[in-house]
Amino acid sequence: MSPKRTFQRAVVTGGAGFLGSHLSDALLASGCEVVCVDNLCTGSRENIGHLLGHPRFTFVRSDVSAALHVDGPVDLVLHLASPASPVAYTRLAIETLRVGSQGTSNALELAGEKGARFILTSTSEVYGDPLQHPQSESYWGNVNPVGERSMYDEAKRFAEALTIAHATRRGVDAGIVRIFNTYGPRLQSGDGRVIPNFIRQALADDPMTVHGDGTQTRSLCYVDDTVEGILRLAASPHLGPVNIGNPEELTVAELAHRIRGLIGSASPLRHLGLPADDPKVRCPDISLADTLLGWKPSVTLDDGLLRTIAWFSNNQEVPDFEPAVTSSPRGPKEKSGQS
Repeated sequence: MSPKRTFQRAVVTGGAGFLGSHLSDALLASGCEVVCVDNLCTGSRENIGHLLGHPRFTFVRSDVSAALHVDGPVDLVLHLASPASPVAYTRLAIETLRVGSQGTSNALELAGEKGARFILTSTSEVYGDPLQHPQSESYWGNVNPVGERSMYDEAKRFAEALTIAHATRRGVDAGIVRIFNTYGPRLQSGDGRVIPNFIRQALADDPMTVHGDGTQTRSLCYVDDTVEGILRLAASPHLGPVNIGNPEELTVAELAHRIRGLIGSASPLRHLGLPADDPKVRCPDISLADTLLGWKPSVTLDDGLLRTIAWFSNNQEVPDFEPAVTSSPRGPKEKSGQS
């Protein structure tokens, strides 16, 4: 177990995005000051609208790939800046590669200059379409460097290599977290990720689009658990990489049926072609996170889905939602827009 460590002032790049905004919430709740840096190419002011008047929150609209300068002391740099959904990183391919390379370099330079702890939020996509299952941190991956997803996969792989180089050659206090599929309030409904797609379609009783035969698997972690895992790594001395995700695996078709049942929707399933390089399996080995950080997810899939469905119903142009099962999901702390 790692010793407890607290932070006074954190820089969160990509802090107006889905995950970045939740991390900002958690840091502020801990008493930390937060400087959120985001160029809003995929983030949204609505995600941080509830924070803009907070005395310990500062929003800086800036592209971290161009430069990253922050006045005053900083003891934590959380580097999340990057398009993260297939729709976004396909549309912004060059920008994705640039923020993974030059953006990561700038964030590492800032951490080195300030003597701050640096955390890179990497991704399970570094494993590609894995031949090892479940995926442990020692697995090197099966990535197509010129494939349809290469701009994201290779940007993150390079960012990891750059982080290791700064840690081992320049003494930067760094850590790498590999995040598996995360979901929750503030996900963008049209970004191509499976949970917002299914929820939006089921709430409207539209066909639920399943790519391929639906037997490909995903492991889904609610955003509160992911945030807790990231902050535990930040508070530890460990370099990593460390997987943060939910080891409970299910097929995409099972997920569609689960969401449809929770909503009580009449949506039929509609099968479409499988995207190129789409991973057939995805499941983390989290034994390292458990051993080093004492972390494992605590929010059940049904509870997390109900919270997410309720948020989409309240914040999107979809019908009102009444749970189809008896539950007491914790509602969102505020109303905000898309990530």
